[in-house]
Amino acid sequence: MAQPTGTLYIVATPIGNLDDISQRALQVLAKVDRIAAEDTRHSQRLLGHYGIRTPLGSLHEHNERQKVEGLLAELEQGLSIALISDAGTPLISDPGFPLVRAARERGIRVVPVPGCSAAICALSAAGLPTDRFVFEGFLPARGGQRENRLRELAGESRTLVFYESSHRILDSLASMAEVFGEARRAVVARELTKTYETIRDGTLAELLEWMRADAQQQKGEFVVLVEGAPARASDALDAATERVLATLLEELSVKQSATLAAKLTGVAKKRLYERALELQGK
Repeated sequence: MAQPTGTLYIVATPIGNLDDISQRALQVLAKVDRIAAEDTRHSQRLLGHYGIRTPLGSLHEHNERQKVEGLLAELEQGLSIALISDAGTPLISDPGFPLVRAARERGIRVVPVPGCSAAICALSAAGLPTDRFVFEGFLPARGGQRENRLRELAGESRTLVFYESSHRILDSLASMAEVFGEARRAVVARELTKTYETIRDGTLAELLEWMRADAQQQKGEFVVLVEGAPARASDALDAATERVLATLLEELSVKQSATLAAKLTGVAKKRLYERALELQGK
């Protein structure tokens, strides 16, 4: 009879305030056979605070490829393992993806134990639209690559969420102001749930000026949220109107197509004319 496999728990931990951990997370961390942590020294402080003495091993970006097989073998032997990162939810801009994917491929049970995430925490308090958003994590470190990535996102209408470190925050804000425009609204959330938590909103130009003037605000861990680009009227046409306009353009001029499409659909002629120009250009 085959031995039942263990369970891999993906456990979210506090991003600052230790009281933010859930009772379920504490129960799981106390009962599993092993905890795989991004930084054992950092995680030991959390475990010690709650009197948890479960054996602790490392799993970080520099060793996870080598450690995965050993952890999978333990899971297949029936042991249960909890995966934690330094702060927040594992795999969200943190190590663990190779392990989770391999575990699922081998039929090992993977159980999420939800909790803190800096991105969601920042979104909830930012005052920017939250019904649709894009999580981008960390931008490329090099200026040229960073700005190229931002240019790809310049037309994105959903709220953009980035992580950033203290030694790149000024450069990243400067790049965002350059690519998105200085007037784009944004929010900087710094040191969330910690003693010096700061959540500041303004235009990208205002935020950059504020941070340049105060070296203290350049320290810590950051979530930067940028309001999405305003949707162009021509982008808002529904599929049926698009088909009508495209069909008319096959036989008529841009002006004639826009005029007739406006009569058929009730959509403003100006919007249809702008969209017709775009379609003709393609």
